[in-house]
Amino acid sequence: MGASNADEELRLLDDVLRSLPPAAVNDLLTLRLCPQCILRLFGKYGPIYTHYSRISTVLAEVVQHQPSSDDPLLKESANEDGICSVCFGILQFICVDEKQTLVNKGCASDFAALIYELARKDGHQADSLSLEVSIPPIIVENENAVRLSMKQKYSSEDWFQEMLQSEFISVKDALKLSITEPLETLLGVKSGSSSFRVRLTYTSSEMPMKTDNGKENNQGSKKRKIGKRSEITDTEVHLKQCSDSLQEIKSFRLLEKISACSLEVLCSSTPIYIGGRYLKYSRNVSQSRWIIDDERMGEASVEEIVGTSILPLCKGDNYKFHAAGREDIDVRMLGSGRPFLLEIQNPRMLPSELSLKEMETKINSLEGKLVKVKNLKVVDEQGWTLMREGEAEKQKQYAALVWISRQLEDKDLVTISSLKDLKLLQRTPVRVLHRRSPLEREKIIHSMSIEKMSGSTQYFLLHLCTQAGTYIKEFVHGDLGRTYPSLGSILGCRVEILQLDVTDVKMDCFLTE
Repeated sequence: MGASNADEELRLLDDVLRSLPPAAVNDLLTLRLCPQCILRLFGKYGPIYTHYSRISTVLAEVVQHQPSSDDPLLKESANEDGICSVCFGILQFICVDEKQTLVNKGCASDFAALIYELARKDGHQADSLSLEVSIPPIIVENENAVRLSMKQKYSSEDWFQEMLQSEFISVKDALKLSITEPLETLLGVKSGSSSFRVRLTYTSSEMPMKTDNGKENNQGSKKRKIGKRSEITDTEVHLKQCSDSLQEIKSFRLLEKISACSLEVLCSSTPIYIGGRYLKYSRNVSQSRWIIDDERMGEASVEEIVGTSILPLCKGDNYKFHAAGREDIDVRMLGSGRPFLLEIQNPRMLPSELSLKEMETKINSLEGKLVKVKNLKVVDEQGWTLMREGEAEKQKQYAALVWISRQLEDKDLVTISSLKDLKLLQRTPVRVLHRRSPLEREKIIHSMSIEKMSGSTQYFLLHLCTQAGTYIKEFVHGDLGRTYPSLGSILGCRVEILQLDVTDVKMDCFLTE
C-alpha cells in the first residue's frame, strides 16, 4: 500500500510540473529559485512536497530549462552556491548552525531527524507538538520582487490570472508542510495546539533590497491574515490591481550573492504550576530569598526549600514562587498553611500524583524541619488568576503574644470580644516606608478574643480574624498613631506585641482545604 501511494504521488508530481508554463518556469530557474519556491508561487502544494529530491530532476526534464537574460531582474542574480534566491535555502533544508557551519540535509526527513535529535537530547517528554517558524523579512521582499517581475512579463496570460486566484502558501507554511509528518513519526506524537513547542528561528545578515534610487523596499511589511494558511501582503494586493504602474519593477534587484540563513532550534514547554500549602515553623526563615548588600537575611527561605526540591522532579530550567500573601520573617505560618504556586519554567516532564506525594514526604523530612508542605498537585494555567482572585477575598487568623502596661481586667475581655467588623485606617507602617508608597488603607478586624495566661496579669494571647492585608503588629501598638483605632487606643494603655503567628489562611480557591 505504501509503494502504491508513493507511485500515485509521483504521478501527481509529474502532472503538476507538466501543467506549469515552461517560459515562466525557465525564468524562475534562471533567478535561482528552488523547486519548492517555484511550486509555491504557482499555488501548488500537497503530498508532492515530500518528494523534494525528485522535483528538481523532473522539473528540468519537463520544462527543458534554458536560462535567458532578457529580464532586468535576472542580470544581477548570480548565485554560485545553489542557494535559493527567495527562501535563502530554508525550503532546500540548507542552513548555518550555531557553530557557523553550513548544514545541508537535502530532504525533509533528514531535517526532521536533526530537530528530533535536539529535542531528544533536551529530554522533553510530550504527547503532542506545536511547530513554530520565524523567517527574516527579506525573504518576503525577495518573493514580492519576483512576483512583480512575473506580472510585468505575463500579466496578460490566462495562467497568470489563474495563479492570482490560487491560494498562496508562505515559506514558513511550506516548511511546516514538508517536515510535520516526519517529525510526528520520529517523536511519536501529533501536531496541533500543544504545551511542547519546537521553534525554528531563521535569521539573515542580508539587508533589505535597494531600489535604483538607494531607498529600501518596504513593500510587503504589512500583512493581512487570510484563512488559516495564507499570508497576503500589500504587494500581492497591488499585483491584482491592473491599473497600477509597472515602472517601479525595473528598479528591483535581487542580491548578487545569497547566503543561507542561520538557524536556531529551540525546544521548550510552557510552564506548569504545582500548587499546595506551606507551613513555616521558624522565626528566622523568610518567605522568599532575602539578600541585602550581599548578606542573607535569615537562615533559609520557603521559596528555596520548596523550589529547589520540586524543580529537579519536573526537569525544568528555573522556577518562580507565588504565594497568597506573605508573613514577616519572624512570623510563623501555622494551621492549614498558606496557599502557594510554584511555576516551573520549561519543564521536560509532568510529575505524577505519586511522585508529588513522595516529594511532600521528602520536604517534610528535611533536617531542621523549618518548612512543611501539604496537598501538592498540578494545577492548570489559570491557577495564578484564581489564587489572586481568592487572595482579595481571603481572611486570615492570627495568634499574638501581647504585653500590656497595666493589669488585664475582665472588662477588657468583654470589650475586645464584643467588637465585630471593626474598621481601621492604616497608613503605611514606618517600618516599610522605605520600600512602599505612603498610602492610607481601610481594613477590617472581623473578630477578636483574649486568652488569659496562667500566672500572669500583663501577658495574654490575642486571637484575631482579619481582612487580607491588615498590618497586625501596627494594629496592636498603634504605630505612633498611624493605625487608628489600635488595640492600645481601645484599652487606653500601652501594649506591645512580642510574638505573632498566622494560624489560618481561609480563601475560596483551588487550594481550599
